[in-house]
Amino acid sequence: MAHIIAIVNQKGGVGKTTTAMNLSTALAACGKKVLLVDFDPQGNATTGFNLDKSSNKQNSYSLIMQKAVIEDTVISTSVPNLSLIPSTIHLSGAEVELVPVMAREYRLRDSLKSIRDQYDYIFIDCPPSLGLLTLNALSASTEVLVPLQCEFFAMEGVSQLLQTVKLVKRNLNPNIEVGGVLLTMFDVRNKLSGMVEKEVREHLGRLVYKTLIPRNVRVSEAPSHGKPVLLYDVACAGSQAYIRLAGEMIRRHNHLSNAKVGVAA
Repeated sequence: MAHIIAIVNQKGGVGKTTTAMNLSTALAACGKKVLLVDFDPQGNATTGFNLDKSSNKQNSYSLIMQKAVIEDTVISTSVPNLSLIPSTIHLSGAEVELVPVMAREYRLRDSLKSIRDQYDYIFIDCPPSLGLLTLNALSASTEVLVPLQCEFFAMEGVSQLLQTVKLVKRNLNPNIEVGGVLLTMFDVRNKLSGMVEKEVREHLGRLVYKTLIPRNVRVSEAPSHGKPVLLYDVACAGSQAYIRLAGEMIRRHNHLSNAKVGVAA
């Protein structure tokens, strides 16, 4: 079954959607079958693939409110092997609408059950908060990917997020793990980026991916053209970084699978 990966950080502007789009694209280019769930009411992943949010009547909002079955919400993108469940601003209302609902934390998990064996990877692009939408994503996921911007306050809030994941593991989803921390917007010309990298690696060790996502103008430009950066400029530093990240993620998962087989034997 699919690796279901929630891309989470309660802080905005750290590269969650950029990572969701481009890592999904890179894995699809490696021949993996990928589904990206746009679970952010801003819907930036949806517009980032040049999809009109208003034209998609079935989306992540109608899915979590059980107004549509998941098969009707999945649409194709311009990237072979990559599908998307789009989002609209209506998703923001779900935080309130689900308050009186029983088992509200499991709406997304239950929806994904019927299709998770059809994909190698399912990514959930979460909103910049630790509210009910993110809780749904964590309850549905097998692991968490935390993008972390290389700036002075990088570590601020990470301990809270990791504690939230522990609480979810204890009370809602015993199968979830912290899959990795990804350093984003790394600027090789800035000493601060190097200092932040050193501090994060000292505190979090092997959780931190070796791949660094650089601050790159082509990555910033790509969404305005309705494309992931790998389609906009595959040769740029940002594209190459996400290709390396995809390879590193595949190797991590292969290693874990082999280790489980070894233990079982």
